[in-house]
Amino acid sequence: MWRRFALISAVLLGATSLGAVATHQSAINTTAGPAEISEISLVAPVAGAAAERRYPRVPGDDVATAELLASVETALRDSSTSPGLLPDLGHQQQVIYRVLSAQPARSAAVLAALPQRWRSVAERHLAARREFLTMARSRGPSTLPAWRIIQPEPAKQLLQHYRKAEAATGIAWEVLAAVNLVETGMGRIDGVSVANAQGPMQFLPTTWAQAGVGAGDIRDPHDAIQAAARYLVRRGGLEDIRQGLWGYNNSDYYGRAVLLYASLMEEDPLAYTGLYHWEIHYNSAVGDLWLPVGYAQQQSIAVQDYLQRHPGSRPPQ
Repeated sequence: MWRRFALISAVLLGATSLGAVATHQSAINTTAGPAEISEISLVAPVAGAAAERRYPRVPGDDVATAELLASVETALRDSSTSPGLLPDLGHQQQVIYRVLSAQPARSAAVLAALPQRWRSVAERHLAARREFLTMARSRGPSTLPAWRIIQPEPAKQLLQHYRKAEAATGIAWEVLAAVNLVETGMGRIDGVSVANAQGPMQFLPTTWAQAGVGAGDIRDPHDAIQAAARYLVRRGGLEDIRQGLWGYNNSDYYGRAVLLYASLMEEDPLAYTGLYHWEIHYNSAVGDLWLPVGYAQQQSIAVQDYLQRHPGSRPPQ
C-alpha cells in the first residue's frame, strides 16, 4: 500500500511498529503485586528525560530480570494497581523486551526462569520484535526525525474506536490496536513519514481519498481507525487477515509481528494495558533512544546534538 518504514522502525525497531528495567531488589518475586511494585524502584534516575519520567533499567542478572518481568506483567493486569503506576510499568515491560530481543542467549535464560504463566506471553513479545529487527537489517540513522511526540487519546477511548470499527467491518479490534501500536505508538507520533503517510494509522493522502476508505480527518484517531478497518476489508482482510495486512504494508515480517501482538490481546484483553503505555523508542546509530512525550523537532536533528541537550534519552549505563 505505502512505504512508511522510517516511521515503523521508530516505534518497533526502535521500533514498535511501528524497545531495561529496575535495579533488582531481593523483595521482588514472581508473585509480587501492585503493593510490592509500588515499593520498588522501577526506573533509575537519569537526568534529562521527560519531566518526572526516567528510562527504565534491566537487571544484569537473568533470574532477577525474569522476576521483575513477571512482577510487571502481573501488576499491569491487576485491577488494584494504581493508574499512576501504569505508564512506568508499561515502559518497563517494553524496555525489557527490547533489550532481550537483541540478546538470544540471554532471552532464553530469562524465559527459562519465568513462571510458566508468562513464558508464552514473553515468547510472542520477543518474536514480534525480532520480526521488525529482521526488517531493519542495517545500522540505525545518525539523525532523529522531525516529529512531535504527543500524549495519545485515553486507552478506554481508543478501545471504543477499535471496537466500533470491528462492529462495523468485522476486522478484529485486537488487529486494529496492534496496527495502531506499530505505526505510531497508538498515536504518540505526530509526524509525516518520508513517503508522506500521515495520522495515527499512517495513511497516504491518495489512499485516504479512495472511495470507501477515508472519511473525516486523516489525523483524527477515531476517523483513522475506522478507515484502517475499511481498508483491511478492501484488501481481503475478512477472508485472510494476513493478506489484508500485506496490503497495509508489503512485508510478511510486518504481518507476523502485528498478529503476534494481536494474539496477546485476543488471549488476554488486559494485555492491551501494557501495550497502550509503550513509549516511542528510536533505533539510532548510537543505540535505542527514548523520545518522550514533549519531544518536538521541526526538522531532523543529529543524534549527538540531541543527546547533548537530552542525555536521559539514552539507555542508562
